[in-house]
Amino acid sequence: MEKEKILDLFKSTEALQHGHFRLTSGLHSPEYFQCARVLQYPSYNEILCGEIALHFRDMRVEVVVAPAIGGIMVGQEVARQLCVRGIFAEREDKTMILRRGFEVKAGERVLVCEDVVTTGGSVQEVVDLVKARGGIVVGVASIVDRSREPVDFGAKFFPLLKMEVPVYQPEACPLCMENIPIVKPGSRKVADPAKL
Repeated sequence: MEKEKILDLFKSTEALQHGHFRLTSGLHSPEYFQCARVLQYPSYNEILCGEIALHFRDMRVEVVVAPAIGGIMVGQEVARQLCVRGIFAEREDKTMILRRGFEVKAGERVLVCEDVVTTGGSVQEVVDLVKARGGIVVGVASIVDRSREPVDFGAKFFPLLKMEVPVYQPEACPLCMENIPIVKPGSRKVADPAKL
């Protein structure tokens, strides 16, 4: 799928937002990808995740694992299209774990799916969790990759859309210097830099 068509979906659903955002990583940015805004439409979710499923169709994936919350809709739809199990990892006491009876068996071939990758921290935690249980990570996929530095998950990484989006350390953020109100739009709480 062409980059412009993906961007058109994000723009038409207002999933690509402009303002002053505090990301889960703690960094600040003038743009935010709220993938849930586009994925709420099953037909769009099917199209986007279909590209991921097609890319990994021949990798003999046995289970798709996603980090909660953002990756759940992506992981579930990719799993549906690959006709395999779809599970998710979630945080408990700041640690990514499998709950709800979910498991990864030793030797299982796993695809890790996420909505947006910025630093890759949550995805890496899921990759480590899968490997700790003896799973084989055959790939990592995301709808958007907005990382500034290349991320290495130790497996093939396939993002549908690679975007160069500015991010700033809080102490050097030009949006803060202009006193533009900040929003924390993601699903995870981040530490307030003023209280660190």
